[in-house]
Amino acid sequence: MTQPSDPAAFFTQLFTAPQQLFSQLVPNAGAVPTPDLAQWAKVSQQLQAMWFEFQKDQAQGAMAKLPSLIADPASFGGIMQGWFKALPLTNPETQKRMWDDSVALWEGVLGQYGIGPKAGDNRESGPELPRKDRRFADPKWRSQPFYALIHQTYLMLAEQVLAMADAVEAGDPAKREQLRFAARTLVEALSPANMPMLNPLVMEKALATGGESLVKGFEHLLGDLKRGQLTHVDPEAFTLGKNIAITPGKVVHETPLYQLLQYSPTTENVLEVPLVIFPPWINRFYILDLSPQKSFIRWAAEQGVTVFVVSWKSADESMKDVLWDDYIRAQLDAINTVRERLGVKAVHTIGYCVAGTTLAATLAILARRGEADKVKSATFFTAQVDFELAGELKVFIDDQQMAALSKLSSETGYLDGRVMSATFNMLRGNDLIWNYVVNNYLLGGDYPAFDLLHWNGDVTNLPAKWHQSYLKDLYRDNKLVVPDAMSADGTPIDLTRIKTPAYIQAGREDHIAPAASAWRMTHHLRGPKTFVLAGSGHIAGVVNPPAAKKYQFWTNPDAVDSFEQFVAGASETPGSWWPHWIEWLRAQDGAEVAAKGKRIPGGKGDVVIEDAPGRYVMTR
Repeated sequence: MTQPSDPAAFFTQLFTAPQQLFSQLVPNAGAVPTPDLAQWAKVSQQLQAMWFEFQKDQAQGAMAKLPSLIADPASFGGIMQGWFKALPLTNPETQKRMWDDSVALWEGVLGQYGIGPKAGDNRESGPELPRKDRRFADPKWRSQPFYALIHQTYLMLAEQVLAMADAVEAGDPAKREQLRFAARTLVEALSPANMPMLNPLVMEKALATGGESLVKGFEHLLGDLKRGQLTHVDPEAFTLGKNIAITPGKVVHETPLYQLLQYSPTTENVLEVPLVIFPPWINRFYILDLSPQKSFIRWAAEQGVTVFVVSWKSADESMKDVLWDDYIRAQLDAINTVRERLGVKAVHTIGYCVAGTTLAATLAILARRGEADKVKSATFFTAQVDFELAGELKVFIDDQQMAALSKLSSETGYLDGRVMSATFNMLRGNDLIWNYVVNNYLLGGDYPAFDLLHWNGDVTNLPAKWHQSYLKDLYRDNKLVVPDAMSADGTPIDLTRIKTPAYIQAGREDHIAPAASAWRMTHHLRGPKTFVLAGSGHIAGVVNPPAAKKYQFWTNPDAVDSFEQFVAGASETPGSWWPHWIEWLRAQDGAEVAAKGKRIPGGKGDVVIEDAPGRYVMTR
């Protein structure tokens, strides 16, 4: 990094040049304060020292090796560039229209401030700008014409680029979706809110703190570069087993792939049929056991359910040959272990996201083997079996990107969890990337203490062979819904054989497993089905405790053929869907037994491995 010969003069120019230029072009644009030169010299020296230290660590190999997709943004940028060749940005008609629209916008915006040929008197009412966006909700974006013009021009151009992407005839629907995703990703990245000289909040705080906010933000940036991952929350705020994932329980069974946790009862009697929860192995299980107020596991135990949960091991080099069959065998093993441990004929099951997809395959295998009665009911949290409508994740499964992912994991045999985390964050770039770039890096803000975001950043590695085959067979080729097109553990999979009662939950705003895609499960299962549409998305739509009194859910008891028909005839109920689910679960089998013996893990004569949450969830 090249340093200016006069750091103080450099920072003065950096923070004053944009508005000085604008004040020359537009009268009455406002005076620009001059920073304290000595203070800015000190800030520059601090930034320089931090950067040299970072380069030293990098040269000495002190930093963790980053996945190349994260360390070299150009690898993904090349893919983006290919997608954008279809946009008519160089078309003369397009350029003329964009210019004409820009001139009209500038005249209209400046006119709101009494400037130019369309000047009006808005001193009392304030400027009325044509476009609104929550990224620019702070009044500082409207207090000066410079910032108003900048963000309004950006919003107009963003609209036009996204409209171009929608209008392109790509031929292949998948390519068209890739283009739309690429267009949105680009316009999100180019927001003036993400650029310090164009963001009034950043400028004001930097001047008010004498540049200390920039120093703190740069410290955050370098820390994240060392980790290879964007930090969302205070890394010291939560400790597993101390203030998160603290529901009392024991690890009662363990294999090289998973640990099985059983939670202590909180009621004198419990449902005879226990519950086995299969969380996704692309994340940590404690999304269902966050703080006590949000814990689904704790809540279910309080409803008189004997709760077991699987804690999957984060992949390492020993798991390079792990396939989908291994996860299905693990689900079968967990079901049989719980049945034998408690001496029951059947269990209730929950499968979340990818583990729900796998649970459907497990049920199909049990049905084919004549063992369907081992599972009393199946609940699916935001899970898909039919991937035709699987949403924006499908933009990552063309041959070029599949090859790139394969290369990333070729040396270790597993996909670094930071790659998956970056992928999911990109699906909600404004919320999960750029919002934190502005707060953490540009404003130098403090990290919040938020348990859900702590979990979101607690990444998990994935077995490479499983990941590649899953994307190809399910997301790309959609084989799971074709009877006997796939098999596992030596048994063909036919979802139409499943007659187990099913509770299918979807999130209305889910960007990972879209609600219309989750609905498709109702077309393939043959047993009684209850579909529930929950407010919010993939996480908050599931983790919604009744006490929070947030969101809502929709049900429709009528026999309908499509998701659209379900929505059209659905009834809305305020609050959490959890009470609706427990009522449904009890309707499957309401028999109760005393909470004693092995219903209390670690009790007299019960040999257990360790306390919950166990070792596997802490393995990095």
